Amino acid sequence: MTIETPQLSLRPRLSRMVGRDPAQRGRAATPLELLFDLTFVVAFGVTADQTAHVLAEGHLVPALLGFAFAMFCAVWAWVNFSWFSSAFDTDDWFYRLTTMVQMMGVIVLALGIPVMFESLDHGTVFDNSIMVAGYVVMRVAMIAQWLRAAHQAPTYRKSALVYATMVGAAQVGWVLIFLIREAPAPVVFSLGVLVFAADVLAPSIAERVHDGTPWHPHHIAERYSLLTIIALGEGVFGTVASVSALVEHSSWTLEAVVLIFAGTGLTFALWWIYFLVPVGTLLEVRRDRASAWGYIHVFLFPAITGMGAGLHVAAYVIEGETELSVTAAVACVAVPVFFFLAIAYAMYAYLVHEINRADVGKLVPALVLLILGVMLAALGAPIGVCLLVLLSAPVVFIVYFALVGWRHEEDALRRVIEAGRAGHVTGSTD
Repeated sequence: MTIETPQLSLRPRLSRMVGRDPAQRGRAATPLELLFDLTFVVAFGVTADQTAHVLAEGHLVPALLGFAFAMFCAVWAWVNFSWFSSAFDTDDWFYRLTTMVQMMGVIVLALGIPVMFESLDHGTVFDNSIMVAGYVVMRVAMIAQWLRAAHQAPTYRKSALVYATMVGAAQVGWVLIFLIREAPAPVVFSLGVLVFAADVLAPSIAERVHDGTPWHPHHIAERYSLLTIIALGEGVFGTVASVSALVEHSSWTLEAVVLIFAGTGLTFALWWIYFLVPVGTLLEVRRDRASAWGYIHVFLFPAITGMGAGLHVAAYVIEGETELSVTAAVACVAVPVFFFLAIAYAMYAYLVHEINRADVGKLVPALVLLILGVMLAALGAPIGVCLLVLLSAPVVFIVYFALVGWRHEEDALRRVIEAGRAGHVTGSTD
């Protein structure tokens, strides 16, 4: 029996960037994409730590502003890279090197987050210089990739040029904002709105040109799910911080065990809810809704990371390193959990283009349970018990789905898929 030797070549190459097959079977995230995502573990972690630190000092507005700015910069850089890689990943040496440059940019951005928070916390001139430097490094490398796609993939040339032009204009704007940061506030704010619009609207505009780019529905769904898991890691870190503080303060007690269960349970429950429906299958037949689905995640990722920051605040309270009350710490967890539940449902309802009153109704008991957890904290209940009550809010979603909701969701999914396969859903991007 003769075994044929496969034709293999390990020679470094430079491939032509012509666009990937959006219907390729078995398309999955690459090792390079997974490596790239690791830099966002740092960015999310630093953001959560800094937010918790400023909140522990009792400075709510600086904490929220810093959190929003840092999360947007990190998430948006990830979004553009992920959609590009889904459409044009060549995995050649030039692609790998530009990805490495983007990773460096993420690290620089993460190093600038504490400086930015400090400037907000102390009321000095807003110092985003290091963050802007890191962000621009990431985006310049991304512009090079879009220009390469425009040159080598004539089919997608117009879309790629729109991306390159709008992203490039936004980077010039971010640099200008840094240079005139001491100018009158209305001037800086007006320029900021224009720059923000150019950065955020680029995908929506570019994907309307012809048929947009050849992104892969199952691949992009997996990419977003992987970053969701990275964001959920902050819940694990926050739980460890809280339990460590409690053990150091009171040694191992029943409350420490309860705290482990509650923190881990919250993280696990949010994971469970996110993966209740096959998003890749929906995107395959609803490509027209993918753009807005991606935009919604810009709010979902901060909600998840915010829960982790809230658990960090709980650690500060347990250690006695803040004047915040247990009530405030529990509220710092409850608010992002509710935002996650509302955003996750809105995201799914948008994909299936259907709102069910019973599904919306489960937000009400969830909200009641979250409020109850905060009220129990105000009445003097241990923080672990309060977090257990918060945990019951996402559990309501899961139990409802297991008992009743799965039938409705299954019917909705079947209708969307059948309509898409019958040609009732167009392939244009929204």
